[in-house]
Amino acid sequence: MKFFLLICLNLFLLGTIQGYCLIPTEIDSSGSNKTPLQVKYGSKGWEFATSDGNYKLQFQSRLQFRFAHPVDTDPVTFDDFLKEEQNVFKVNRARLKIGGNAFQPWLKYYWEYELAAGNLLDFQMMVKKYSWFSIRVGQWKARYNRERVISSGKQQMVDRSLINRAFTLDRQQGISFYGHLKGKGIADFNYWLEILTGNGRGAGTNDDLHLMYVLRGQWNFLGRPLGFTGSDTRYLKQMAGLIALGATTNRSPYTRFSQAGGGQLEGFEPGEAGQYRVNQWMAESALMFKGFSWQQEFHWKQIDDNINRSITTIIGNYLQFGYFFHYCWNWFPKPLEIALRHAIYNPDTKITQNEQIEYSLVLNWFFKEHLNKLSAEISLFDFKETPEDLQDGWRFRVQWDVSM
Repeated sequence: MKFFLLICLNLFLLGTIQGYCLIPTEIDSSGSNKTPLQVKYGSKGWEFATSDGNYKLQFQSRLQFRFAHPVDTDPVTFDDFLKEEQNVFKVNRARLKIGGNAFQPWLKYYWEYELAAGNLLDFQMMVKKYSWFSIRVGQWKARYNRERVISSGKQQMVDRSLINRAFTLDRQQGISFYGHLKGKGIADFNYWLEILTGNGRGAGTNDDLHLMYVLRGQWNFLGRPLGFTGSDTRYLKQMAGLIALGATTNRSPYTRFSQAGGGQLEGFEPGEAGQYRVNQWMAESALMFKGFSWQQEFHWKQIDDNINRSITTIIGNYLQFGYFFHYCWNWFPKPLEIALRHAIYNPDTKITQNEQIEYSLVLNWFFKEHLNKLSAEISLFDFKETPEDLQDGWRFRVQWDVSM
């Protein structure tokens, strides 16, 4: 059914585009030609805009093909290391993205649909008249930590780190106030304040009167913002970096979130309304310069079970860096990047030996920056609960991500 809807949408857009192309050229009062519609293809796909800039439509589709062995997903428990080995080949993501502006250049919209799972991921309206103060309403990835906000199509590795599952806020519905405060020199900051339902993707209501509140402050310490993207594919000649702090509080039936919505971490039972009070904060850094990129996040999270009267604290950290070695050695292929990641997660700080560790190495070949890239990644996982209770395993993945 969803593929039928996609075909209908494509036919509709094609008919609309053809209709635009049939609009005759207008003649203004001076006798000069005036084109009513501008058409081009760019980093956000096909773009159709009126000459006055008040209306713009950007249309892009993205496909992500993946092969994995012996499994695709990150291990969560010891039992995951005992699963039967498989060869996995799948369309991991199939996205349809539409954005632009309407009525005024500063009144923007965006929505994104996941065709493979049949989920409406994003739908949002943004009032961006002033750079220092903007408003967003709808559903989107909470602007909490950089790793999760970076699109899966602009990541440096094949997928996000081992710690993402435990700490991401994922997509939520609500309202956001944000802006870019540009001062002189290094006085360059971004901020986000978000008030959300706190029940995950697709949840337009809260289970009680306790909403989710998210605050993120970002210092662009070199006086230049660094966008939400991985890999320095554009070879920044001026160094750009950031240091950010984020904090959130929420009370809901859930201890974790994902694209599927609200869920539970291991060891937590399905919750009742308002059962879990979750407080968490994170500190992150990122930098790019002349083909080199760095990103890192430290997370702390406390889960207060109001029914069973228990408190659990979890922590995690990942660091990741990559480089285009062509800029050191001319013989090295220019489109090829090598990147490394180390992630560590402690699901309960009361158990000091309880650690989950990831080591990953990826080779990226960029045909057209992040719009068309091929990645090959190998990962090693090391889980332990006590010095004697250990499990380890490996995973290999190849992925082709292409946006059109």
